Amino acid sequence: MKTLVTSILSFAFAAGLGSAVLAQEATPANGAAPAHHAEGETPHYPLKHPKEEEWSFAGPFGHYDKGQLQRGLKVYTEVCAACHSMKLVPFRTLDELGYSEAQVKAFAANYEVQDGPDASGEMFTRKAVPSDYFPSPFPNAEAAAASNNGAAPPDFSLIAKARSVERGFPQFVFDIFTQYQEGGPDYIHALLTGYEEPPAGFHVPQGGHYNPYFNAAAVLAMPKPLSDGQVTYDDGAPATVDQYSRDVSAFLMWAAEPHLEERKRTGFMVMIFLAIFTVLIYLTKRSIYANKEH
Repeated sequence: MKTLVTSILSFAFAAGLGSAVLAQEATPANGAAPAHHAEGETPHYPLKHPKEEEWSFAGPFGHYDKGQLQRGLKVYTEVCAACHSMKLVPFRTLDELGYSEAQVKAFAANYEVQDGPDASGEMFTRKAVPSDYFPSPFPNAEAAAASNNGAAPPDFSLIAKARSVERGFPQFVFDIFTQYQEGGPDYIHALLTGYEEPPAGFHVPQGGHYNPYFNAAAVLAMPKPLSDGQVTYDDGAPATVDQYSRDVSAFLMWAAEPHLEERKRTGFMVMIFLAIFTVLIYLTKRSIYANKEH
């Protein structure tokens, strides 16, 4: 039996290793369509897979870096908010980023939201308050699509949990033990930093932009949103595309899962409880059956 199990595991490992090697060989370094696809056949996307980045919130003891989240909020408000909404995130939750109540009120007042109806039955606009949510820059999805080459920008509330790249065998098996859950931020960072010139012979349609990290195609409607020096940080952090992308990815992860730290603390306490409970059950069993004949 032991020999059979060992043989199966060896075969599975060899198959996974072989698949990884074939995938690496089949994907050209320049981001072009994989060589094994016939002419006219749709390649597998993304053409390039995101690199696994280092995040403060990774792992069982991970936590959010409030300074990074504040920088990410700044990138979102000064760049991303021009096209993307966060309609599921209320302003009041910004106190979790280290802002005071007065700062949250002042930040919310920078936005206008629709309210009503009033006594006359008419809708009206007013300054936002902490209980309001991040508004959309467009009145409806049709207006958003018309302003962005026919593609409505997605809402950013849950984008860090909704977007990721599937990791093949055997990597997804290892992820069970490493608790890898940062596929969304890795993908967002790779996408924002992955704009490049298309390979020779690759046709980019008008209004499109080549990005081999996009998980739906090689071309997307969104132009490169970030450039060096575009946002000025108050804490002296580097004003680079890589830093902007890293910070806004972390902020979007917080927006999608604001209770991550609490969840991990609770999970750790549960595991400690289960370990202690298992030891107590074992000792109880030993005590009960100590004088029994077996």
